[in-house]
Amino acid sequence: MKNVLVLISDPARPAVTDAVVASAIEALKASGVSVGAPDWLDRGIACDLPFEGTAASVSLAGVDAVVLPAEGRRKKLLVADMESTMIHNEMLDELADFLGLREKIAGITARAMNGEIDFAGALEERVGLLKGLAVGRLDEAATRIRYMPGGATLVATMQKHGAYCALVSGGFTYFTAMVREALGFDLDAANVLEHDGTALAGTVAHPILGKEAKLTTLRRLAGERGLGDADAISVGDGANDLPMLKAAGLGVAFHAKPAVAAQVPARIDQGDLSALLYLQGYRRSDFEERKDP
Repeated sequence: MKNVLVLISDPARPAVTDAVVASAIEALKASGVSVGAPDWLDRGIACDLPFEGTAASVSLAGVDAVVLPAEGRRKKLLVADMESTMIHNEMLDELADFLGLREKIAGITARAMNGEIDFAGALEERVGLLKGLAVGRLDEAATRIRYMPGGATLVATMQKHGAYCALVSGGFTYFTAMVREALGFDLDAANVLEHDGTALAGTVAHPILGKEAKLTTLRRLAGERGLGDADAISVGDGANDLPMLKAAGLGVAFHAKPAVAAQVPARIDQGDLSALLYLQGYRRSDFEERKDP
């Protein structure tokens, strides 16, 4: 069959029951499509429902339901955003906390990630507020990093099956280098915070890595490997991720801001990062399990 509806829940709270699968099949059939037998990728957590035809979107409480073409699901390139995607944190907000500016800077961050204001301008404004912050505070902020569940297994599994994995962030190289090493990414790219070795200058080195640079990086990495956009999976949560989410063969809005989720068909709101493996048709037995840092 040409299409598949993938049902996914949070592994910490399995919710894909036989009853949920039956409800999904009923919803698909109500759209007038032909539905094949359920294929469990991970009992209670993820299930494929193959079908033929054009189905209306399916909505199920506590479960992500994503429609995909059945062919070409496994990708050879992963391009991932970092903040609020591979990690829970927004590192600028963590740095702002040291100056008592978390609420102010977090407000600007939220508006930028929801696409309400220009990303580059918002980045420079926020970094400007950090002028004079001791460089040593970067290490202190790094101790606060909280990794998103499933990230290490996502990267290790895709690499095991031949994929190249890149971390591409509108944040800062100081932190992406740490996250790249902790999760095993092949490459990281981000912005550079300028400082004199003692204190932050309040500026970012140009050119700023924003939404177009993320898209350019995805296409460059694909081209270098003889791949096309269709061979890539990208994941992110903010407005600066939209171009790469729309360009990739599979772009995933992961616990995304409303303005982003509204524009990306593949949305994960319940599952953790291992959901990206189920979307590609991996079974749990295919996973290269890694403990999250």
